[in-house]
Amino acid sequence: MTNTAIVDILLRYLSDKIILSSPEVDMIRSVCIVKKLRKKQYLLQEGDVWKYHAFVSCGFLRTFSVDDKGNEHIMNFSPENYWAGDRASLSSGNPSRFFIEAIEDSLVVLILDQHFQELCNRIPQLNELVNAILHKSFIVSQDRIHTHIALSAEEKYTYFLEKYPGIANRIPQHMIASYIGVAPETLTRIRRNNVKK
Repeated sequence: MTNTAIVDILLRYLSDKIILSSPEVDMIRSVCIVKKLRKKQYLLQEGDVWKYHAFVSCGFLRTFSVDDKGNEHIMNFSPENYWAGDRASLSSGNPSRFFIEAIEDSLVVLILDQHFQELCNRIPQLNELVNAILHKSFIVSQDRIHTHIALSAEEKYTYFLEKYPGIANRIPQHMIASYIGVAPETLTRIRRNNVKK
């Protein structure tokens, strides 16, 4: 896929949500950087400062941290037509605590934060869209915290399958376990019990 076609996916995503003039499309296109990632390749590593807004045109990324014991904790998944990144590192300039890795071969459009802010200033509709996405993201995070503290392991898994039906069959079970906060063995037992039912 050409770089132009990869950026076109982002522009189609935006055009489905807001009306963009030809000059605005050209303005967005002019600041897009295309990054091609192989499976298991990192977009961000812990300790690096994150400086971009990243849109997944094709493929699948995961954002995760690794604790002192070497256990992975998946914060979120970003399939195609989702955004990825580390907002805390982006806004503070501090080194990231996270890794962002491609679960599949992926095509990502990067826009430097400075250029992204200029776009938002010059295209009010884009700014409104970004605010709506951030608002939705906050609600999803709140929902995730509630799920994590209020539901049993079985309920967390059922909730995950209901909420993300298209994702569950694209990722290994140990990553689902990490995302919902249960041991892989616990998830194996839950799935075995579900088969018996």
